[in-house]
This record gives sequence, structure tokens and C-alpha cells, in this order.
Amino acid sequence: MKRRTSALSVSAAALLVAAPLLTGCAGDTHPGAAAVVGEDRITVSQVQSRVETVREAQLATAQGDVLVEETPALQRQMVGLMIFYSLVEQAAEEAGVTVTTREVQQERAVLEEQLGGPEGLAEVALVGQGLPLAEEQINEQLRIGLLMAGIGGEGMEGTEEAYARLVDLAEEIGVEVNPRYGTWDAQQVNLVDSEVPWLHGPAEDVDTLGG
Repeated sequence: MKRRTSALSVSAAALLVAAPLLTGCAGDTHPGAAAVVGEDRITVSQVQSRVETVREAQLATAQGDVLVEETPALQRQMVGLMIFYSLVEQAAEEAGVTVTTREVQQERAVLEEQLGGPEGLAEVALVGQGLPLAEEQINEQLRIGLLMAGIGGEGMEGTEEAYARLVDLAEEIGVEVNPRYGTWDAQQVNLVDSEVPWLHGPAEDVDTLGG
């Protein structure tokens, strides 16, 4: 029988505002791909679509120009987030962890109550600490948070266990990323800027993997 997670608002809320950004080193050529996680191919067009959704949400607010200016590396960050999502999904599948739509809805309801309703949650997701998310991207983020809780269990030890599993999984299946997005720091479990001078350019202006 597959394991299911329970609604854990603390862990999901933490992921909502501070999801880690994972990446790896580029190797083989994958035209049109921003990253490849095992057999999961993340395309440049998928990244751009998510970025455009966030940009539209930012510009729809009164402080839109400021929000855009404060997130110049959004495309790079989005690649990292999508890699993180892919690793969590694959780790959850291996562990037999599932999350239902109802559980996500329950989690969202708890957060909305804590943050002053749907508008409060949407504001935290878009303007709060960490990678900005549009309102329609919140459920996916909450689902990932609940999957993480299911992989590692409750509490700090569970969170550490889940992250350790993601690190191991990334080594097992391989993670390739266009070096323009940065380099993989195994100690930080994070995306860091590349030290190669010619790679330092506008984050929104990147080549495909191997390009």
C-alpha cells in the first residue's frame, strides 16, 4: 500500500517561501533543454512559460516594476525550482509517497486562514521571501511540500532526511544543467553562480543545454 502524507502546514509554508534551487553540471548535448534530471527533460520553453506567468502576476500589482527589478535572475531560479520539483516527484515515486488533490486543498485552506485569506496567501507567494510564485502555481508548490514531508517525515530530522535523499537521487540518476544557470554546490544543496567569466550575463538570456 502506498504511503500518504498528512497536511503539514508548517513544512508546506516553509517550502512555499524558500524552496531550494538544485542544479548540476552540464555534460551531453540536449538541444532545447534547460536541464535534464535523469530521464526528465526540462525545456527552455517550459521555463519561459513559468517565468512569464510570474512576471504577469508581478506586473499586475501596484509595485510591479519594483518586484520585477528585484528578481533579475528569475529564469535561473525557475530552472532550479523545476529541477527540485523533478527530484521530489521521482523520490516520492520511489518511496511510494502520494498526495491527493484534497490534501493539497486542505493545506491551502489552512495557509489561507493563517495569512488572511486567498489574497494574503497570494501576496506571500508573490512578494514574500524566496522565489516568487503566481497564484496558480501555489497548489503545485504545496503538493511538493507535502511530498517532501512524506519522504522524510515530520520535524527537522525528517526535513534533513528528505534533502539527503534528494542529494543521493541526483547522484544516482544524474542532473545536467546549462552552465549559464550556475553550478551545483553539493554542500549547500543549492544553485550558485558560475565562476566562468563568460557565463556571467543576463539570467533571462540563456542558451539551451550544450549550446
